[in-house]
Amino acid sequence: MKDAARERRAALGRVDGGAHLGRRTRPRPSRRADALLGSRSFGWLLRQEALPIGVRRHSLQRRLLVGADVFATMLAFVLAITFFGHDSLGVYTLLAIPTIVVVCKLCGLYDRDEFLLSKTTLDEAPRLFRVAALFTLLTFLAGDAVVQGHLGRDQALALWLILFVSMVVLRWAARGLGGLATPPERCLILANSEAAQWLTTKLERSHRTNVEVVGRVPLGPDSSSGGSVPRLGTVEELASLLDEYEVERALVARGRGDTDHNVLEAIRIVKRLGVQLSVLPRPFEVVGAAVEFDDVEGATLLGVRRHGLSRSSRLLKRGLDLLGASVGLVVLAPLMAMIAVAIKLGSRGPVFFRQPRMGMDDEPFRIFKFRTMVAGADAQRAALAERNEAGSGLFKIEDDPRITRVGGFLRRTSLDELPQLLNVLKGDMSLVGPRPLVLDEDSQIEGWQRHRLMLPPGATGMWQVLGSARIPMSEMVKIDYLYGANWSLWLDVKIILRTIPFVLGRRGL
Repeated sequence: MKDAARERRAALGRVDGGAHLGRRTRPRPSRRADALLGSRSFGWLLRQEALPIGVRRHSLQRRLLVGADVFATMLAFVLAITFFGHDSLGVYTLLAIPTIVVVCKLCGLYDRDEFLLSKTTLDEAPRLFRVAALFTLLTFLAGDAVVQGHLGRDQALALWLILFVSMVVLRWAARGLGGLATPPERCLILANSEAAQWLTTKLERSHRTNVEVVGRVPLGPDSSSGGSVPRLGTVEELASLLDEYEVERALVARGRGDTDHNVLEAIRIVKRLGVQLSVLPRPFEVVGAAVEFDDVEGATLLGVRRHGLSRSSRLLKRGLDLLGASVGLVVLAPLMAMIAVAIKLGSRGPVFFRQPRMGMDDEPFRIFKFRTMVAGADAQRAALAERNEAGSGLFKIEDDPRITRVGGFLRRTSLDELPQLLNVLKGDMSLVGPRPLVLDEDSQIEGWQRHRLMLPPGATGMWQVLGSARIPMSEMVKIDYLYGANWSLWLDVKIILRTIPFVLGRRGL
């Protein structure tokens, strides 16, 4: 065992230096190497402080998730068995509870966070739903060993739903607690100046990541010294930089001038030193994430879905639209009536604002919105063009003088968008889809970007969740295109669920 550890030390020593220092002598292993080696022995149980912060971070996160799952199972048992029936828990109930941990482990629900920057509970909800169903089935099969009495249909259904909901809520709380208990994840970007700046901006804007970018290392010739992301060194110095800056994760964003040798060498060093690795693959900017990996005699191919929706998918999406819009209009009718009265009392003009927008298959339609500006606001747009802050084809002005007092409140709360539910019922729009652009903005979109119109525009979408006021048109059309490439019913449901806290938090302003 000592010989194996000695060999690993030698390997890590060769990675950490030697070649780029111009000498053949083996350098002293890095602090990270010592910590990694220590973590592979039984002594790490007694020396948690010797482990890298990344290992401690993921260890804490797993413990919190396990605790959340166990507590959720206990809560579901108590509520479903005792409140929805007259039965009691069996003597082996306490032994059955850890089964949820085994099922979650088999489904990879404790390991995925280690590989992700954006650790969202909502993304794993479908797997949690299946886990709750499987655990309910196992409980039913166990019979009297778990439940003293008869596990009825109502109890089984309650156990399933309560377990699913409680796991989602408690896992979300556990991840929040883990984020508060640990410092930001230290990241090094392997990319040129432009790509590093773009990726850093994405990370800073995200509300679901907790990272600190320490700098960048170019993967090819790079004479740029600008940008807010400092250049720390070269690929040849990467091993020592990872140790010196205590990097927990490396982000690889390959550019046009980056050679295969440098990219592969950087990935090899990062993986060899036990640093987490995230790669931004350029093909996915076109094909999206909805791909299937195909192995043909050791050659890995990506099966890419065609763009747009099949007939059955369109029917499924339309069904969700009709259901959501109908329920929304019924529930929100009193609120919409009060808003209409406030608009009429606040200023002269109609209640609704109707404007031509470009719809699916290049067919214009007139969108419904609550009026938030004075009458004739469109005629004043040319005079305010020099104050436009959005740029890149969009028109956005802070403290727009055309906005009424009531309109300002409606915009801050996004209540002016509610009448778009009428467009959804008519079929002009969908609950989720590409951003509906005015005609002069749409005229600037050309080529492959027009494929975004293969789907109906949405009352909300990725553009809304990511902050519609902060996204330039050039990037927004890419987001809309990838939405069409990745569409699924669950994706629409996720976007709707994420729109609610986004609007309540007013993060789109």
